[in-house]
Amino acid sequence: MYAVAVMPVLLAAGWRFGRGEPVRVEQLLLFLLAAVLLLVWENLANDVFDADTGVDTHGKPHSVVNLTGRRDRVALLANGCLLLGLALMALVAWRSTPAVLALVLACCGLGYVYQGPPFRLGYRGLGEPLCWIAFGPLATAAALLALAPSGAASTLAIPWGTALLLGSGPALATTLVLFCSHFHQVEEDAANGKRSPVVHLGTGLAAALVPWFVAGALALQWAPVLVGQWPLTALLGVVGLPPARDLIRLLQQQHRHPERIAGSKFLALRFQALNGLGLALGLALGRWWPA
Repeated sequence: MYAVAVMPVLLAAGWRFGRGEPVRVEQLLLFLLAAVLLLVWENLANDVFDADTGVDTHGKPHSVVNLTGRRDRVALLANGCLLLGLALMALVAWRSTPAVLALVLACCGLGYVYQGPPFRLGYRGLGEPLCWIAFGPLATAAALLALAPSGAASTLAIPWGTALLLGSGPALATTLVLFCSHFHQVEEDAANGKRSPVVHLGTGLAAALVPWFVAGALALQWAPVLVGQWPLTALLGVVGLPPARDLIRLLQQQHRHPERIAGSKFLALRFQALNGLGLALGLALGRWWPA
């Protein structure tokens, strides 16, 4: 699960290394730890918020609130992870530029309005675009700034262009993970007022969109290679294709059977993790095999 959290900074590190630019290892490690803590907050807080609406009562047995029966303690742990993660990210920002913390706070804000009251935008089917924005341009821009040399980071503008180019494809793969998490709990979501995209579309049409998620993620990564902006080694992201193929086949054949597709999001996670790691490694190898 936490490949989702660490991917933006790993991609930024691979991109910088491949261009022969310095990578501040201490900043990389701090960013990694802070990102994991913030995703722990996001996941635990979502369990707490969903427990309040009852949407996870039957469709999500691995909810930490369901497993422990202690909503209060899960909420306390979630808030502790948030504070510690933001403190570490503030240290990263202090060692680079305040824009890092501002961008990460924007990511956290999107994470809250996704499930948190009174917004609960995920219940209106808006979780996927929020996910793409947070894990795409926002998190990638923050990572690029955090890894820049200490003397230059404070004077750099937010690298929106590079963040979009680097983060769009992997963020679409991350969004696919969220999209696939809805398939096995359509009835529970609908009964509790959560109008996820899969509820809106139905499992058949939603399953037909999954190949387009995969194709879109790869196309956004291959386009810079085709126009000579990235090295051929960036095509290593294709190592994520086997689990993507399995995911597509599973949902096409079994989308009507919730109990058989409960693990679909884990196949999506394998695709996201292998694809992102392959791309990061491929970009780093561009140091020796340039475009």
